[in-house]
Amino acid sequence: MNNNSLRRVLGACALAVALSASSLHAAGAELVVIVSAKSPVASLRADQVADIFLGQVGTFPDGAEAVALDQRIGSQLRDEFYARVAAKTPALLKAYWTKMIFTGRGQPPQEAADSAAVRRMVADNPALIGYIDKAALDPSVKAVLVVR
Repeated sequence: MNNNSLRRVLGACALAVALSASSLHAAGAELVVIVSAKSPVASLRADQVADIFLGQVGTFPDGAEAVALDQRIGSQLRDEFYARVAAKTPALLKAYWTKMIFTGRGQPPQEAADSAAVRRMVADNPALIGYIDKAALDPSVKAVLVVR
């Protein structure tokens, strides 16, 4: 593939991510990254969250274990989360995890059915970190990042 072709492909991918994120934002979903209300973690940066969800880091900044919990594959929240936090489309994310598994460097996060399931699981386990629709927040969890 020559440089011009590569630029066109990368441009198309960037456009797809931007359109996907903007259309999801227009739909009104506001995402928050959550941890248990029992967790000492107060806030995280988007790059820290991306590192945890992409299996690059297994701890919170304070050194405590961090275990990512994903929404189900194909969910709008999952696609929006990865587009905004890690700049990955579903296809890029699948390719990333295929490579990580093949090279023995990691496994994708466990999945939960929906925001309510993620919230329940995160509330019960201070090591877990997840993302949900902001409307699903309750006192059992706390938001450590608002995804914009």
